[in-house]
Amino acid sequence: VQLQASGGGLVQAGGSLRLSCSASGRIFSNNGMGWFRQAPGKEREFVTTISWNGGSTVYADSVKGRFTISRDNAKNAVYLQMDGLKPEDTAVYYCAAARGAYGAAARSDYRYWGQGTQVTVSS
Repeated sequence: VQLQASGGGLVQAGGSLRLSCSASGRIFSNNGMGWFRQAPGKEREFVTTISWNGGSTVYADSVKGRFTISRDNAKNAVYLQMDGLKPEDTAVYYCAAARGAYGAAARSDYRYWGQGTQVTVSS
């Protein structure tokens, strides 16, 4: 089982990035997916999650209205569109596969984790 996150980079404040996460099919189409992030010296924190069929999404208050999670089960991929980026969004972003059809905000809800992709937002 592998999750591969990509799309990170350096962007100026106010800019946009789109992260992608590819997953092996056996654990993708029936599982909720989530994105977390970890800034230097801080705990890994919840960003957003999407249900197995894309019908339900949840966002952390800090990204609500700026970030959008989506998924394409035919491509075994989940995406994170990040607009209006702020310096405080700088972190390593991780995708994760939930234990069931729906994920939540707790790290313990997720069974598989990708390797992370760095997002740096300059002021």
